[in-house]
Amino acid sequence: MTRTLAYITAFFTVTFGLAPFVTEPFMGFRADQLPIPQIDPPVQPAGYAFSIWGVIYTWLIVSAVFGLWKRRNDTTWSAARVALAISLALGTPWLAIANTSAIWATVVIMAMAASAIAALVLSPKTDRWWLQTPIALYAGWLTAASFVSLGSMAAGYGIFFGSLGWAYTGIAGALLVALAVQTRVPRAPEYGAAVIWALVGIIVANGMTNALVSGLAATGIALIAATLLRRMLKPIATA
Repeated sequence: MTRTLAYITAFFTVTFGLAPFVTEPFMGFRADQLPIPQIDPPVQPAGYAFSIWGVIYTWLIVSAVFGLWKRRNDTTWSAARVALAISLALGTPWLAIANTSAIWATVVIMAMAASAIAALVLSPKTDRWWLQTPIALYAGWLTAASFVSLGSMAAGYGIFFGSLGWAYTGIAGALLVALAVQTRVPRAPEYGAAVIWALVGIIVANGMTNALVSGLAATGIALIAATLLRRMLKPIATA
């Protein structure tokens, strides 16, 4: 079963990595997908921030190849592989779903994020760079992206708040999840780094035009950075 999981994970890593090449690009929910069009919603990072996907795709593929080559029968990888394979299987059709339905895109990306976080929590302490790090980057970015999707979709349907209200809600929600996960898995600072990358993108997108949104994102960066710094200083304090 362990070897089978290695092949299954590799298969879905490949399908996930190939999806952008065979699916129409997703640049945010189109105006005709939502009753209230969301053009450049304030919860969404600046376009350049999405370049992190290049790093994530590449590192996940490298991890899958290494896993097949050196860790096919390693049981310590098994639990993380199950959760990661689920996330990647859901992620393979996500672009197609997002170009069709904002609601289903949000549901699926939330499930992708949850299973990616589970994979991170279950990843072994060994092979940090080969398994934990790519999963951490993937889970961190999905944490932010899932709340971007939620905020855009909910504002587009006029649920409770407008776009600014959902920007505050989305950033706060992503921050709460990120702090909980980073505290639970302090050995994976790459997770927090990916969330910080997204928050910086939100600041760049909003600038002083939406100063409160930028301020909340900056507060989130400071809190995550403090969590990471506390972990770095802990060994010094206990030495």
